Amino acid sequence: MFCFQCEQTAGGKGCAFNAGVCGKKNTTANLQDNLTGSLITLAKNTPKDKEEETAELILKGLFTTITNVNFDDETLKTLIDEVKNAGGNEPFDMKKIWNENEDIRSLKSLILFGIKGMAAYAYHAAVLGYREPVVDRFFFEALRGIGDMNADLRKLLPMVMKTGEINLKCMELLDRANTETYGNPIPTAVTMKVEKGPFIVVTGHDLYDLKKLLEQTEGKGVNVYTHGEMLPAHGYPELKKYPHLKGNFGTAWQNQQKEFADIPGAVLFTTNCLMPVKDSYADRVFTTEVVEYPEMVHIGEDKDFTPVIEKAIELGGYKEDMLFTGINGGSTLMTGFAHGTVLEKAPEVVEAVKSGEIKHFFLVGGCDGAKPGRNYYTEFVKMTPKDSVVLTLACGKYRFNDLDLGTVAGLPRIMDMGQCNDAYSAIKVAVALAEAFGCSVNELPLSMVISWYEQKAVAVLLTLLHLGIKNIYLGPTLPAFISPKVLELLVDQYNISPISTPAEDLKKMLG
Repeated sequence: MFCFQCEQTAGGKGCAFNAGVCGKKNTTANLQDNLTGSLITLAKNTPKDKEEETAELILKGLFTTITNVNFDDETLKTLIDEVKNAGGNEPFDMKKIWNENEDIRSLKSLILFGIKGMAAYAYHAAVLGYREPVVDRFFFEALRGIGDMNADLRKLLPMVMKTGEINLKCMELLDRANTETYGNPIPTAVTMKVEKGPFIVVTGHDLYDLKKLLEQTEGKGVNVYTHGEMLPAHGYPELKKYPHLKGNFGTAWQNQQKEFADIPGAVLFTTNCLMPVKDSYADRVFTTEVVEYPEMVHIGEDKDFTPVIEKAIELGGYKEDMLFTGINGGSTLMTGFAHGTVLEKAPEVVEAVKSGEIKHFFLVGGCDGAKPGRNYYTEFVKMTPKDSVVLTLACGKYRFNDLDLGTVAGLPRIMDMGQCNDAYSAIKVAVALAEAFGCSVNELPLSMVISWYEQKAVAVLLTLLHLGIKNIYLGPTLPAFISPKVLELLVDQYNISPISTPAEDLKKMLG
């Protein structure tokens, strides 16, 4: 196998053994490469007037190959056959890309990993009935470009930037799908207490699956708790109206093997963030959508969650209420500060900046991960000045979202804007502030500190670069798939910096 698409890849270079650091076996990695190669061939063989009807299969295939999504070889074989039958026969050999000139390989990897992340967002929107032809068409264009063995830097560089441009449209599409379906998020305090009695923990990103589960558990004495990237669901009116959506269990995805050990409840994985399942909780894990793991019960397209509910009732839950805490000891988390809420307070925010009450904004967010060094983000947020606001999103927030930093100008100093795709909210707020002050985003008292782990973070980063946003601090390590020449280009044009220490970086940001 060879894989270097996530941040924790072996030795910072690439997983090339019998198993990846994520737990993916070499057979699974090779099947995923085979699937990607089949998708490249399918894109090449699909006439432009047939792209719309083939796009759904492209989305599913790309999403399935994201880190920590699908570990089931038999499912991958079935999907490969489906892609081949649709026109993806004679799969493109991915070794051709992995063995290319390092700069070409680097740019093609940025495009490939970017569209994998974008496919996840497009898939979630499509589940709710929202599609965007410009987005769908770009997957075909990008896959053809990746498979073009004559492509040079002049052709690939614009496609890298276009990946960021189209991902912005895709995030806007998903934002519209979520808000028009579930309402605009509102600030909500979420407890980490788990009440006694049967319960189900829902993790991943798919709000539709959570909604279906809430409907099916209504009146059955089974409580529902979010986990990981599902935390922002508590801010949506159409989800928070269910009284048995009680709170949040546990923290970020990489802690699941410890937090789910012997859990007396059922766990439903709706999208990515699945880790190899331990024996201590294997009998209570269920999957749905594209996420699968060998021997785990998978809930199909009918979305009949009866097996999950029955398992929760069988296990019975905790005998008494249990109060859990985050990594810093806090037991309440705030969420729901999407662009709609923040922009409603834009006049007050602008006035607070003009008066000097708020002196700086920090966007500290992105993917969390298991490698050492990520406590940087906890320490960084702790050290931010009291006259600053910390905007956050994605699962990276679990490093500090249970901290009580108080308020500034009547606003909480930590504002959770949502899931990773809600980077769209952060962009909307930044652009609105720039317009209010008559300056560019780069001239705002705003610093971005981005943590990355998997491919959706790559898509978001490319969107920020497409918008011309500079001075991003990226960590905990730089991507292994970025060649020295491509890195030099990004540093020269966008002044991307690797994180160093919280104190040193804060000093640079605050000038």
